[in-house]
Amino acid sequence: MRIQPDVIENGAGAGTAEPTPTDDGTVRRLADFATLGEALDYAALGQRGLNFHDARARLERVYPFSDLRSDALAWAHRLIARGVKPGDRIALIAETAPEFCSLFFGTVYAGAWPIPLPLPTSFGGAQSYIDQLGVQLKSADPLMLVYPPMLANLAGAAAEAAGVPGLDWASFGAEDAPAVDLPPASPDDIAYLQYSSGSTRFPHGVIITHRALMSNLAAHSHGMKLGDGDRGVAWLPFYHDMGLVGCLLSPVANQMSADYLKTEDFARRPLAWLDLISRHKGTTMSYSPSFGYDICARRVSSQVNVAERFDLSRWRVAGNGADMIRPDVMQAFVDAFAPAGFNAKAFLPSYGLAEATLAVSIMPPGEGIVVELVEETLLAGGTTGERDRPQRYRSVVNCGKPALGMEIEIRDESGNPLSEREVGKVWCRGSSVMTGYFRDEEATQACLSEDGWLDTGDMGYLSDGYIYIVGRAKDMIIINGKNHWPQDIEWAVEQLPGFKAGDIAAFSVTTQGGEETPAVLVQCRTSDLDERAKLRELIRERVRAITGINCVIELVPPRSLPRTSSGKLSRAKARNLYLSGEIPTYDIAA
Repeated sequence: MRIQPDVIENGAGAGTAEPTPTDDGTVRRLADFATLGEALDYAALGQRGLNFHDARARLERVYPFSDLRSDALAWAHRLIARGVKPGDRIALIAETAPEFCSLFFGTVYAGAWPIPLPLPTSFGGAQSYIDQLGVQLKSADPLMLVYPPMLANLAGAAAEAAGVPGLDWASFGAEDAPAVDLPPASPDDIAYLQYSSGSTRFPHGVIITHRALMSNLAAHSHGMKLGDGDRGVAWLPFYHDMGLVGCLLSPVANQMSADYLKTEDFARRPLAWLDLISRHKGTTMSYSPSFGYDICARRVSSQVNVAERFDLSRWRVAGNGADMIRPDVMQAFVDAFAPAGFNAKAFLPSYGLAEATLAVSIMPPGEGIVVELVEETLLAGGTTGERDRPQRYRSVVNCGKPALGMEIEIRDESGNPLSEREVGKVWCRGSSVMTGYFRDEEATQACLSEDGWLDTGDMGYLSDGYIYIVGRAKDMIIINGKNHWPQDIEWAVEQLPGFKAGDIAAFSVTTQGGEETPAVLVQCRTSDLDERAKLRELIRERVRAITGINCVIELVPPRSLPRTSSGKLSRAKARNLYLSGEIPTYDIAA
């Protein structure tokens, strides 16, 4: 069904299309299915579904679950007609569009494994995108790559370079779809492969079974207390685990209507996200990393009457995840949008990763952002006895309790469990943890124990049953045996006038004398040489106050720091590009 109205309800004028209902009276089942295909079969019996909107939050396409199922079955028949067999891999460019959704489920119905791959971003350029796709295609070894027609040049070039047949989905969709019997599926069959947002040079395809997926999706509905009156809004990309699992597969498995903006439309007009939440009277749930809340708080101007334009009073679950949660950003959002009825208690921090399907911990709804002030000495692995200078404190956000079916332990470097409030590596075990990485037994064994415990690579501590995350172990900067968290350095520089989150990357480098020292790359927007010199010294003093040591300060052009496919800063890539000379630096003495 294709409906293309001029506007949606409550817009400027009278539209003819109605989005799928929030509640259709059918009995809701909370992801208690054996397979993903079975979940869509049940969702298709009701009237709920997916709704796709343009950059101004106007409804473009109503897509009930019944239509999604019909289209998915047709794709399954086309795939089988092309010789696709159970266990084959089908790479899909994950556009926020009905075609991707139906192709994903069609691949599942055919018994093959869909592999969502990223869209181009504004970072890195065309060749960088082609190279990234090529690396992931070689890792996944798919039977074909299917992409939107608008990406025929880029995706086609990547497919050709990787030796993979490429098809645009418009041409593929015009092929015959002769009806055939579909292969049976069981809970322990592989449902899909997920590449994490940081999987570029050495990608790892996370193997997710139907059983693991359903377990995690049930944990979502349980942890967020999903009810018949709940409706979702999302702009997160479907190639990211939070976008795919939390914003697409969860609505299907839990029969929840959802409304979508494209990620690139959100980037251009972030307030359209809040417009969409305001317009749909049933909207109660929407997720974002911290930067999404940050950009909205920054973008709203004093000329906007927040109370008149937005109605955020029904927003029950304002999820936070996918990156470190910043209390200052959350407070700025509350300050900006409380006049529109936003309740700070709606914030729901969580913690997860693709290797656990998605959710590892979820904050109980209604508890909001809970922050603990922790001595930096403890966060760096020291003890309370180390008081050689006045103590600094860092705000650490509570990321909730273990999700349903999940256990969490904090361990030291030797793998020994630590006590409450001791910082160490975060390990988790549960029914939604991956079975391993695709064709990479060495990497699997490096993070997954024989008894099912997963080394997440993150550092944190437990307190009264809640998990607090303090950073990635691999990002830690170790200087003279002392640990420094890069986000602490980056945050300190961000507090200087003219900077924002994402402008700074901190990591360690080796000097010509063989010593380790922090390097801080700062995106600089001024061309005045004197101003650059002053800025550099100001940053140096700020970082020295945090670390107690001198460091390398480099001013770099705007938009030069690399991002992951989901828009997050990639410190590891920034370090590699800096050391190879691929990130230009400003010479203040020029």
